Amino acid sequence: MPTNKQRREAAQRHLQRQLERRAELVKKRRRNLGILLTALAVVVVAGAALLVTGVLGDDGTDDQAAGTATPTAETPATSSAARTTNADGTVTCEYLPDESGNPNLTDVGTPPNPEATPTQGTATLLMSTDQGDLTLTLDRAEAPCAAASFVYLTEQGFYDGSPCHRLVNSETFGVLQCGDPTGTGSGGPTYKYAEEVTPDTTYPRGTIAMAKTAAPNSTGGQFFLTFVDTQLPPEYTVVGTVDEAGLAVLDEVAAGGVQGAEGPGDGAPNIPVTIEDMAVVG
Repeated sequence: MPTNKQRREAAQRHLQRQLERRAELVKKRRRNLGILLTALAVVVVAGAALLVTGVLGDDGTDDQAAGTATPTAETPATSSAARTTNADGTVTCEYLPDESGNPNLTDVGTPPNPEATPTQGTATLLMSTDQGDLTLTLDRAEAPCAAASFVYLTEQGFYDGSPCHRLVNSETFGVLQCGDPTGTGSGGPTYKYAEEVTPDTTYPRGTIAMAKTAAPNSTGGQFFLTFVDTQLPPEYTVVGTVDEAGLAVLDEVAAGGVQGAEGPGDGAPNIPVTIEDMAVVG
């Protein structure tokens, strides 16, 4: 017959085995939860990347506008090698012909004097729409080539009468995309140029950034305006900011929602927005 000491030792061994099994079960549950969360994160990132490519495509064929690649948060920033700095502080911009064969391009020439593009100061544009006025301030220091192109297209009347064809409205991704005279999502000028970005480029509320296709050096005339802090890879040139009155217009359009969508969506806005006139005012 076991002694009291032997019974206590057996009970302690039994308790120790129970504790070990419970600890192992907790570790296994944590490991399985980690695997599940990682898989969910991959799905979310992939979905957001596809949304980015679809929303911010610009100036190409239908395939290009829909995106031929899937940028992710790990995608390196596009090189700005096509822009060189001159001794006087100006830069040389390279506006290349768009030879994609896209029928929705509009020939308005190219910005003048690209070899001496200013890099100081700002340009102020008044974007008059049928939903209200937005004042856009372009930063020549941050994106001299994009600012010069934006001003040039404005002076050519490129944007006048064009619709803002796309609205994306979610908690971390809120943009109104404009700048395509055809309203198809693939229109633009007959030239393209390199992106002006860094790995630190971000897109907070009130940002004006240039759209592009999935390919590098494909910035054209389309742009998007952010009305929430928007999560995007640093691939889209930030060219300036929108004023508070303009943000109020964007908020109202966003509140109207997206055609055919209940809740967050991606498509034509329920409240149509047309740029009646874009003018350089400062």
